[in-house]
Amino acid sequence: MVIHYYKDVETIIPNESGISGVKMRRVIAEKEGATNFVMRVFEIEPEGNTPLHKHDWEHEVFILSGIGTVVSPSGESKVKKGDVIFVPGGEEHQFMNSGKDTLEFICLIPMETKK
Repeated sequence: MVIHYYKDVETIIPNESGISGVKMRRVIAEKEGATNFVMRVFEIEPEGNTPLHKHDWEHEVFILSGIGTVVSPSGESKVKKGDVIFVPGGEEHQFMNSGKDTLEFICLIPMETKK
């Protein structure tokens, strides 16, 4: 068993086109012995966003704090603390902070993506 405080994990600042004000931590991954999933915690600053993108794997997301907007082919949906989101593989999506505080969420992805 591995137990640690998530904010003690190294912060990664993604450097990709279309990203603004995003920080990520891989809080459970290979280093902890995980073989199936990677648990990541994202922080998006006010007016920040992930890129509009898609990939083959699914996401399971749990909103920890803040207010945001999720963009998908069906439009924009508001999200808040306690909401859960399932993004199927192959679906275009984007997370945006539409509030005044940091939008923070847990995102699980399959291990084989290694991202």
